[in-house]
Amino acid sequence: MIELSAKLTTGTVYLAGEAIECCISFCYTAQPEHRNSQSHSDTLENLAWASAQFHCFYSTSGAQGDKTPILGKTTSLEVAACDVGDAVFHSKPKILFCDLTIPLGETKTFWYRESLPIEAPPSYRGTSVKYSYKITIATQKVGSHIKMVRIPFRVLPISPIINMQDLAALCGNETTEELHPTNPFSEERKVETPLTMALQVLQNLTARRSPNSYMITNTRGKVGRFCMFKSAYKLGEDIVGTFDFSVGTVTCMQVSVSLQPEEVLKTKSPPKNVNKETNSRSMTVARYHEVTLGLTQSQLILPIPLHITPAFEVDDVSLQWRLYFEFVTTNEKLVPNPEDKDWNAPLNVPIETMVWNLPVKIYSTLPKEIMHHTVGTDAYTLNIK
Repeated sequence: MIELSAKLTTGTVYLAGEAIECCISFCYTAQPEHRNSQSHSDTLENLAWASAQFHCFYSTSGAQGDKTPILGKTTSLEVAACDVGDAVFHSKPKILFCDLTIPLGETKTFWYRESLPIEAPPSYRGTSVKYSYKITIATQKVGSHIKMVRIPFRVLPISPIINMQDLAALCGNETTEELHPTNPFSEERKVETPLTMALQVLQNLTARRSPNSYMITNTRGKVGRFCMFKSAYKLGEDIVGTFDFSVGTVTCMQVSVSLQPEEVLKTKSPPKNVNKETNSRSMTVARYHEVTLGLTQSQLILPIPLHITPAFEVDDVSLQWRLYFEFVTTNEKLVPNPEDKDWNAPLNVPIETMVWNLPVKIYSTLPKEIMHHTVGTDAYTLNIK
């Protein structure tokens, strides 16, 4: 029996444009019941061929239909029945070997390396559509069926506001000599790639602080002021803001803030369970809630989960993020003055709830930041008999 073992050596999370690397081993091991009865002809095992490639799968919550490939390539291996959706994109298959002989007890190791397209859609599990990625490793013994193993991995998008064609042009025309001191003893010259320049743009976008203040009002008056120190964040960062209720003329009893995605389908015939007017649905991924009665100041700290998908836009769907605010207000006097000795709290308080949406930009972070907070995955194995 030959045991196929495969593992991603550079992690399971990648940015679009990065290279994935997989270590693939084939080990010829004797089965326990045949260890003492091995003949000379059983000391060698042959495999006809093996190949590796990656697939991007697309599916919707509605009925499955024909899907035009996002990026056309050459013929790939047949999609397994267990894979949900259509393979809308796949890399060219790479042959690992042909006619491999493995002696008993030995292991043969091969490496698969492939770069992801910088314009590839990200891994995304939305309410209406889903994109997922898998590496497909296939092999075959002479006279036997093809055996395949699939390794899932995650792809993060580059910011949709970055024009990759412009970046590619900049890479050919600009250098970093004016930005960084050069080393006269170094013979190597650093070459900027579209990916490294895109990462620098993302770093600049999310590091820039530009405080913005918003006066929250309703039909009865001012509720308070909200200040947010920046509007662009990376995965894993905290959204930080402050509430100032001292400027309000209306009592704010409690406030809640939810981080919600806004998924918008661009297809002409969206699934039946999606609103046809906006083609969007929302759900909360993080929430902040506080009772603010009697408070003049309050602080918002809302962590951005690492598992969510940053903002992106492809031909079929776009994803943006927003902060959804809910303010519960009243005009009743609920906090007594110090001189009020016989004050009693009212039994019934008329309230009014107002909502407000504030767009927020969420971008990708470095894959190593996500891998640092996730448990490492073991190798995927397959027995070939």
